[in-house]
Parts: sequence; C-alpha cells; structure tokens
Amino acid sequence: MNNLTLALDVMGGDYGPPVTVPAALQALTSHSHLHLILVGDQHTISPLLHDCHEDIRRRIDIIHTTDVVAMNERPVHALRKNKHSSMRLALEQVKSGRADACLSAGNTGALMTMAKVLLKMLPGIDRPALVTSLPSAIGKPVYLLDLGANVSCDSETLFQFAVMGSVLYELVEKRARPNVALLNVGIEEIKGNDQVQQAAQLLQFTPQINYSGFIEGDDIYTGCVDVIVCDGFVGNITLKTSEGIAKLLVHQLRKGLTEGIVVRFLAKLIAPRIQKVLNQMNPDHYNGASLLGLRGIVVKSHGNADQAAFLQAINLAMTEAQRRLPEMIHDRLESILLDINS
Repeated sequence: MNNLTLALDVMGGDYGPPVTVPAALQALTSHSHLHLILVGDQHTISPLLHDCHEDIRRRIDIIHTTDVVAMNERPVHALRKNKHSSMRLALEQVKSGRADACLSAGNTGALMTMAKVLLKMLPGIDRPALVTSLPSAIGKPVYLLDLGANVSCDSETLFQFAVMGSVLYELVEKRARPNVALLNVGIEEIKGNDQVQQAAQLLQFTPQINYSGFIEGDDIYTGCVDVIVCDGFVGNITLKTSEGIAKLLVHQLRKGLTEGIVVRFLAKLIAPRIQKVLNQMNPDHYNGASLLGLRGIVVKSHGNADQAAFLQAINLAMTEAQRRLPEMIHDRLESILLDINS
C-alpha cells in the first residue's frame, strides 16, 4: 500500500489536542503506511507524544503555531488575518503537495473559505459543498449535501451540488445513474421556495442526472434515493437533528437493557445484534464530511468530536486520499458539464 500523508489541524474544534492527538496516534498505530503532519502549538502537542513508540514518532512532523481560528470568527476575517493559523497551515500542506489531504474540526465557514482560495475549485463549480454518507433502512448509503458550508444557495449552486453528488455516488459506490432528489417541505411540484423550484427545473431538463423530484425529511433514511441536495442551512439542521435523535435512541435503548432481570438475560443473548444496531445509530461512527468540488481533499470533523469520532474522520480522509477523489471527479464532472452547456 502506498504511503499517505495527512495534515491535521489539531487545534480546531471544541477540545483540541487532548482529543485530536490521541486519535492521531491511534490512527498511526493501525496504519503503518500513514504519516501525519500535526499543525498546532508544539508545547501542547509534544507532551502528548511522550509515551508513543519510536516507530510512530518517526511518522509524525509538527508545524508549530499558536494562532487558532476561533469557532465564532467570521470566515473573511479568518482568511485575511489568520495567515499563520493551524487551519490555514494545514491546508497549505495540501496546496504544496506535502500532504494528500487535510482534516480539521474547526470553524466550518473559515475552512471552506480558506480551502476555496488556497486549493481552488474544479472547473464548472463555484462553491464547495460539505457531503457525508448516511445509513439507510435498506443498507445502502445515502449522500447528503450541503451540510453547512453554504448557508444560502441559489438555484445554480443547488444544481451544481446535484451534479457533484451524482458523480461522487457513481464513482465511489460504483452505481450508474444514482437517484438524485431535492430536500423540500413537500413532494408536490408546487412546494418549496424559489431557489428549490428553479433548481428542480434545471434538473428536470438535464438527462445526465437521474433526477427523482422532491423528498421530505422523513424519507432521508429510507434509502428511496441515493443523493439528497439542499442548502447548508437546511442540511446542517437536518444532520444535527438526526444526530440528536440518534443519541437519544441509543441512550434510551441502553437504559432499557439494564432494567429488569429478564431483559438483562435476553440482552446477553442478543448482545451482538444490539451492538450492531447501536453502532449504526451512533453518529460518531460516521463522523467526517468532505468538502466536495475542491482541487484538493479537505475533510471536516464535528467540532465536538471525541477521540473515537475524530479517528473516524481521519479514516475518511485516508480513504479519500487513497481514491484520489478530486482526480476521479474531475474528468466525469467536466464531461457532464460540457454536455449540459453545449
């Protein structure tokens, strides 16, 4: 297996190095071909590396900076003023070719803005979109985008997201002509705001995209479509609400399994199946969203990710680097957009 190098913004997110560095060490232990560039305060990072094996330590580089993009900082301000921030320096490792991908749990808007400026967009795409793979009732993945990188979108942007999502699903899941739908307040053609209505019209007259119409929130996890498109405002609330419900269900299920002797006995008999269900419901097991449409690979982790969740985001960044996702998307995307515009 070819060696991979990831640049981690270890200062980003709610917890910073106490979570990101142990997750990084866990990834290095599991993957002997992995090399990590840890970007952040060396005085905070170094003590967390004291007990790691020498073989692992040799696969770590540290880029020191004490500058951090605050979670509440405006993206444009971060771009102009935080030129030595851990987030920006991590992105610059991808730009220079030193790293194959970048991962951050920091400010989403700042990450999107910096990535767009530093790494540039693929031809025909104006904005990157955060996309993630969600579980479904029938076992296949469902791709949802945008998850918060673009709070408001016009119809052309939603259309581009639909094209990117379709191409991504086709390439990664090896399925031709995946079903694409727009998330809306109803499935009727008259429903929705102007942006959604106009995006629907664009998609209806694009034979290269297998457009299935509108979808409501209660069908997101049924697997009735493959790709679901919305603006970042709707997508972020949808994802966070789903995660909150999943955590509630996991809590209630675990609580119920400890009540009563008979229930505890039955729980032991079906423990493997219960654990599988709990894992599917736990959002930490699918943490990480890709910024789709860039010329480089950038993965966004939840800001409140714990060590296990941040490790999942590292694994996603590795997978996308191994696939060389931007190169995979570029040719297919270009041919579709060329057909559409001709």
